[in-house]
Amino acid sequence: MHTFASPPSSSPPLPESLARQAHPSSCPVKSPNQPLPSHKDDTSSPLSKLNPLNYMPSNISNNPEHSEQTISLPLSRDTSSIPRGDGSNTKWEYPSPQQMYNAMLRKGYTDTPVDAVESMVAVHNFLNEGAWEEIVTWEEIFQGGLKEAWRKCSLGEEGMRMERLRQEVQRIRREELGLAAANQEDPYKPELVRFQGRPRDMTPKAGILQALGYVWPTKFGSEPPFDRHDWYVTRRTPSGTTKEIRYIIDYYSADPEPTGEPVFYLDIRPAIDTPSAAVERMMRWGGDVWHRASGAAIREQQKRDGASS
Repeated sequence: MHTFASPPSSSPPLPESLARQAHPSSCPVKSPNQPLPSHKDDTSSPLSKLNPLNYMPSNISNNPEHSEQTISLPLSRDTSSIPRGDGSNTKWEYPSPQQMYNAMLRKGYTDTPVDAVESMVAVHNFLNEGAWEEIVTWEEIFQGGLKEAWRKCSLGEEGMRMERLRQEVQRIRREELGLAAANQEDPYKPELVRFQGRPRDMTPKAGILQALGYVWPTKFGSEPPFDRHDWYVTRRTPSGTTKEIRYIIDYYSADPEPTGEPVFYLDIRPAIDTPSAAVERMMRWGGDVWHRASGAAIREQQKRDGASS
């Protein structure tokens, strides 16, 4: 799992009692771009009111909708680092605090303090950025095929992190020297096609962890995830074709920081929709276990110590 503390923000701190509301069951994100083409909808159907990209109402207002709102909320929207997978060559936009508040009222969160919404948006955006960063890491490992993926996984998590760092340093140095990239072909960047909130659908892994918590509470005891998202991401295969990969994200709350900031754990992994997805999850977990169990991490540390002495 990956730990995320709430980001520093000039907005009011998020009350602990609202930590579970920081992520509505489906992110109220509406893109300013045209949605993907969809089948003709029956205007009497609730589905006709949903944005096919994110299963959210497509008409979320960016203006105050309720007369009892006594505090003005910002109307500006931040652009994420997440590319859209609809061919528009743009990135997803996060909701403004006003849109978030309107969406939460529509979902029934009528007791949400208006002065906490800015902080909730900041946490919402921060966690989405962290989730995307981890998904990109998965894609960098496996989009080149299983053979290349095992070479990377056998380095262990720390080894892969160091390899990515070395590659980034080399890229920056070559740019500073005006040299061409080492690999003339730019690596394919994954894109987010759509996402769906499924807070009522506990994943099998979360269910197993909850069952283990009853048997072994000191090791596995924890609250169940307060939310779940499914993100659909594009991947280019070694043959040059593009396919869609579904990622599952379980959101867990943790004890707050001493400063009172909420802490969250995100469990991010590809859904086991195909046999290859199961292999990928086993390779990443097994590669790290093998790397540590074989003593490779100790040998590498000794090598670094010898080189520095």
